[in-house]
Formats: sequence, C-alpha cells, structure tokens
Amino acid sequence: MLKLTKKADYGLMAMRHLAEHAHEGARSAKDVADAYGIPQEALAKILQRLVKAGLLRSQHGTNGGYTLARDAGTISAFEVIRAIDGPLFITSCVTVRGECDQVDRCNIREPLRRVSHSIEEVLKRITISEMKEEPAETQDPESGPVAELVRIR
Repeated sequence: MLKLTKKADYGLMAMRHLAEHAHEGARSAKDVADAYGIPQEALAKILQRLVKAGLLRSQHGTNGGYTLARDAGTISAFEVIRAIDGPLFITSCVTVRGECDQVDRCNIREPLRRVSHSIEEVLKRITISEMKEEPAETQDPESGPVAELVRIR
C-alpha cells in the first residue's frame, strides 16, 4: 500500500498552516506543533528540511519563525514530500540505481515505473493552496487530485 510517512504528513500540514496564516507573518514551530498536536522537536527538524530545500524561510528573533519562501499556489505537494522523504518510489526496483536481483526475469518493472511516474505527476499538480478540507457534501469523489490517484493508468 502506498502511504506517506508521518514526517511528510506533518510537513504538508505545516505548509498548509503557514499558507493559511501568511497574512499574520512568521509562525514558530511551537505555534504549528500546538495547532495540530505534532511533537515540536519532530516538526522543527521537518521545517529545517523545508528551509534547506528552499520551500520555507526561517527568521530568528522576537518575531521570528517560518514563512513560505514562495506563493502557496506555486509549491507542490511533491516538492514538500521530496524535501522531507527524498525520492518517491513505490517499489524497490524503481530507484535511482534501478537494479535488483530479479532484473533479468522481472516482467512488471515498466508497469510499476509508469504507476510511480503517474503518482509523481499528480502530486506535482497539487499545490499547497489547493490542500484544504472541504465539506463532505460538496466533494465530488469522481473528480480532483485524489480521484486522479485512484484512476492512475
């Protein structure tokens, strides 16, 4: 089963929080951690990875904290996940090296590579500004980025 890590979940939650509160200025790791019940130490490490990747800015001092480095509409879920967890692979054979002990006999490598590529493309199209909860009655399960993930070829 394809599943995001808890760190990636926390990173996406933090990015969305910072986008929602951008008009209020920088937010501390403690503010974000308290808002979602996330362990502060874990979140601080995640936020630093996002700073290193150029997705967040860090400010020190009394009014310090974190702000988005770019507009939330230009930051993709894929960028956040990659900054936190590294490359996204759904199977061990679809890696940077791309080799396993079954390479000569494998008959599913290319289909799995296509699935991985499709998931990556969907995540690249989902921006932080689009990641918001909508009331269940207005959600259309047949459309949107999540439905796209389900329909991957």
